[in-house]
Amino acid sequence: MSQVQRMSRLMVKTLRDDPADAETLSHKLLVRAGYVRRNAAGVWTWLPLGKKVLDNVSAVVREEMDAIGAQEVLLPALLPKEPYEASGRWEEYGELLFRLKDRKGADYLLGPTHEEIFTQTVKDQCVSYKDLPVMLYQIQTKYRDEARPRSGVLRGREFQMKDSYSFDITDEGLAESYALHRAAYQRIFNRLGLDHRIVSAVSGAMGGSASEEFLAPAAAGEDTFVDCPACGYAANTEAVTFPADRAEPADGSGTGPMEELDTPDTPTIESLARQLDVPASATLKNLLVKVDGEIVAVGVPGDREVDLGKLGEHLAPAVVELVTAEDFAGRPDLVRGYVGPQGLEKVRYIADPRVAPGTAWVTGANKPDTHARDVVCGRDFEVDDYLDVVVVEEGDPCPSCRAGLRLGRAIEIGHIFQLGRKYADTFQLDVLGPQGKPVRVTMGSYGIGVSRAVAALAEQTADAKGLCWPAEAAPADVHVVAAGKAAQIELALDAAERLRAAGLRVLVDDRAGVSPGVKFTDAELIGVPRILIVGRRAAEGVVELKDRRSGESEELPLTEAVTKLTA
Repeated sequence: MSQVQRMSRLMVKTLRDDPADAETLSHKLLVRAGYVRRNAAGVWTWLPLGKKVLDNVSAVVREEMDAIGAQEVLLPALLPKEPYEASGRWEEYGELLFRLKDRKGADYLLGPTHEEIFTQTVKDQCVSYKDLPVMLYQIQTKYRDEARPRSGVLRGREFQMKDSYSFDITDEGLAESYALHRAAYQRIFNRLGLDHRIVSAVSGAMGGSASEEFLAPAAAGEDTFVDCPACGYAANTEAVTFPADRAEPADGSGTGPMEELDTPDTPTIESLARQLDVPASATLKNLLVKVDGEIVAVGVPGDREVDLGKLGEHLAPAVVELVTAEDFAGRPDLVRGYVGPQGLEKVRYIADPRVAPGTAWVTGANKPDTHARDVVCGRDFEVDDYLDVVVVEEGDPCPSCRAGLRLGRAIEIGHIFQLGRKYADTFQLDVLGPQGKPVRVTMGSYGIGVSRAVAALAEQTADAKGLCWPAEAAPADVHVVAAGKAAQIELALDAAERLRAAGLRVLVDDRAGVSPGVKFTDAELIGVPRILIVGRRAAEGVVELKDRRSGESEELPLTEAVTKLTA
């Protein structure tokens, strides 16, 4: 709906300096431009301009979800413990859950996501295959007790999210619902002007099988992804997996016998490589972890790091955690800082495919201040399981075509999952099938971070002068600036009303006693796509129209400006 917002009446306070605690560009500019205000760590107030942007993003999401036949509902944010206990996520989410008790001592939580409750809703409402397929969605506040909320609204404890769920009776139906959401997400992000990548992902606590993320490349991103310039492969780094059969055997027949070396004060790969004058890649790093309480050793080349996220995905649903000093007590075969795979007692040994049969390594000798050289895989130790568990690096071979991968940083703005029957099994979600027998329903889960999308837009589109919103998300279509005294303010209000009558959303700076320079600076900081300056020639009916992004401007009659802005 077209409207005029007068800055003389608008609750907006712009700042010249960045907030002291702000690290990311979006955090700095959304605060400085008066879009958001911090209440507590990870908790934010959306001020009038910010709420308009948030609503505009929500409106695009709503339109595209409605277009694929999804139906909007609103579920409670305050949820009982029992459904999450049944799914296992009451424990699985751990400290991320906000938990509370009512006056009678019953346990509740603030919803981080709603698979359980949607499943129960459909179980209550749908009894026959004729009631399916159905797609439901909501745009609602979610809660996660982040240990280190940061980056403004990018990572908060309270955030706006669109979550939708599909319910089908066949796997083919699930694939169709998944494809509908995937295409809708592309339209949403294209309309919002968000540069994005669709990448393979891991399902994590959500469960399910097929999973893809929608990532917005940005320096402030907390996700690392790879893409292949040769074949187009793209994935979150935790989802990049090289087949275990790529462990290519080496000819170790010419390697001499294993030799122990006196290497005091070399508990790290760096100190060992320096003392022996060998590259880190010639050493074998052995990380000890506990898998469901049992100690497991993980071997990777010394110049690589173990990706604990990947390891956890490989070994799920087992719980993986690092060993502590107490775990070495009573285990003389485990010498901290000097662990080697040879001679380990009752310890499962997992290795990266690069630790192939026949390869020779410098590694720990399981004795204090001692390492061993020419330790050959397959001769001096055996690998129980090969798993790709290293952190991906720039130039690593593409799993699809072997070309070098590129690394990038990005903000996760959407995630889609084929959940399958995980939650349907938990809650026995069945409908009467075409043959008159119960059929287990299969589900999809699809999320968009609405408040995150606002921050991602700010990160991607801002420049040195401030925010620079795409049209679909902007708080107004045009920002009218009265650059002068009372006469210019009246002419600016008249111009704003004419623009409103033409169907445009207008922000007009009609503040008295504020210099044109301050108004221009604020207009660029606030970031509305078009700026209409009512200045010295306004009495002649001539105004200046400026494009916020390009900076290009022109003088023209107001009637032409209105025509141009509404074209």
